[in-house]
Parts: sequence; C-alpha cells; structure tokens
Amino acid sequence: MAIYTIAQYRVRSSGVDRVKRAIEEFVRYVQANEPGTRMYAAWHQKDDPTSFVHFFIFENEAAHTVHSQSEAVKRFEAAYRPELDGAPVVFTDYHLVATNQS
Repeated sequence: MAIYTIAQYRVRSSGVDRVKRAIEEFVRYVQANEPGTRMYAAWHQKDDPTSFVHFFIFENEAAHTVHSQSEAVKRFEAAYRPELDGAPVVFTDYHLVATNQS
C-alpha cells in the first residue's frame, strides 16, 4: 500500500537560499536512486518563502524505509536543520481517498 506524507517547516529568512539548494540536490538524488519513491515535490510558500512543504508518495513501507535511511536524507537534514526557525519539521501521513491521477 502506498504511503502519502506531507512535511511542513519554516526556516529563517537567511537560510532560504541554502535550503532551496539542498532541496534541489536532494530531489535529484531521489529521482536517480529511489525508484520506490513515486513522487517527491517541494514547494515554498508564495507569500512567505520561509515556509516549505514537501509531498511524497512511497510505493510501500520498504520504499519509505530505503528513503528514510539513506545517506542523502542525512545530508539534507544536516543542511536544513540549522536553518529551522525553532519549530520542528511536522510530518503527517495520509490515506488516499480519491485522485485524478492514474
């Protein structure tokens, strides 16, 4: 069964560019190395670029484990954690109800 997760966090304004570069590098890694990650998208809020949301879909629990235990996750965490505004990243899992995607 697929796993749908959203992660939300805020960074200090001085860290926005660093975090965006880290996201771009991380997503390239996911695309090249994690076939079980069906989708990984990251956005920063239009009217508040310090606010980020990541959306991911994992094929199954095994794909989620591969992702969460990768060295790339550790590198990404090392890049964004020092830039957090003081609040932690909030991860929320969801069950799919309906979609227009095939």
